[in-house]
Amino acid sequence: MKLFEKHSKASSWLMASLLAVSVAGCGSSGGGDAAPASSTAPGTLGVSLTDSPACGFDNVYVTVDKVRVHQSSSAADTDAGWTDITLSPARKIDLLSLTNGALLSLGETPLAAGHYTQLRLVLDPNTAGGMSNSVVPTGGAETPLVTPSAVQSGIKLVNQFDVASGERVDLMLDFDACKSVVKRGNGTYALKPVVKVIPFVLNGIDGFVDTALLASGTLVTAQQDGVIVQTSAPNTVTGEFFLGRLPVGNYDVVVTANDHATAVIAAVPVTTSTSVVDVSTSAAPITLPASATRTVSGTAVLNPASATEATYVTAKQTFGTAPVVTVKFVAADDSTTTLGAYALTLPIGAPILGQYSAALPITLAAQTALAGKYAVEASAIGYQTQSVSTDISAANASQDFTLAP
Repeated sequence: MKLFEKHSKASSWLMASLLAVSVAGCGSSGGGDAAPASSTAPGTLGVSLTDSPACGFDNVYVTVDKVRVHQSSSAADTDAGWTDITLSPARKIDLLSLTNGALLSLGETPLAAGHYTQLRLVLDPNTAGGMSNSVVPTGGAETPLVTPSAVQSGIKLVNQFDVASGERVDLMLDFDACKSVVKRGNGTYALKPVVKVIPFVLNGIDGFVDTALLASGTLVTAQQDGVIVQTSAPNTVTGEFFLGRLPVGNYDVVVTANDHATAVIAAVPVTTSTSVVDVSTSAAPITLPASATRTVSGTAVLNPASATEATYVTAKQTFGTAPVVTVKFVAADDSTTTLGAYALTLPIGAPILGQYSAALPITLAAQTALAGKYAVEASAIGYQTQSVSTDISAANASQDFTLAP
């Protein structure tokens, strides 16, 4: 079972978390020749995508395959020395979902310290009859975009940037959908990419999980009082995660994976809008003990029923007086045959907890008193939340909820 599941009537806070999951998991480093060797520690390059408002379209889709960087402005696409951020699989993105300051992370990669002069955005080309890159004119049907041959080797972007040893550089690609889509005389549409590269400062929490966990659906969340603020799926090669764009404050970092106990690093401080806090390193990544699982299941219904609101069931754990963290949540089913049904598969192994320290690695100790013990909470907007203590250390549990306004 997936650690987090979405529902067709998801509320905004759930969708924000799930968007972060799908976004953070899509990029991976590698896929090309490594950057030139350096005697100093590498830096990190992160790339995100945004869009200016478009005119006359309901949707503008592009399918991003990779971002490529090189220190030479004259390097050809087959030359050595490229470093790639590869999206696997390539991701079809609606640019119009990225207006009003929304950012979509395309991934990040270690990058040798130095000066870089070439940046390319590689799109998947449209195959015969394909819709990798397409538009939906207002009130019309999806139509393929005629794409230039440049998408084969990458759209060359005008930008130079420096990467310092051990430092992070974040670039935002502002894809102007309105200027990039040109209507042709025969009624078709052509893609003439207009993309600006904007450096920006990103704050947040950075770390690594053990790469042995990467096949187990690992997710990392930044939480405050059990409320998920940001979510990241670790890099599929390195195990690095980044919880970015966090308001200033203290956060509990929660790491979960299928068939493993939960890890919590409490009170991680994000002190400024430009600070990046490390909680683990590639040399000493966060690892999780293996754990058996059991299930809490039942129904969670609304009385009176609602055609617009969804019901969510959350499993939380409290470590003494603090922190309180969410381990997993799921939306209750709203179909007529299984109204309100839910099931949460949870680890029964003792969670591990550590208090944040700037000195790494942070020691995580087993909290044996919490093994298999959860507060199972049902909630919906406009209804009173209900919470029940549940112990699944010895057997599965059943719990029904009926929520009233």
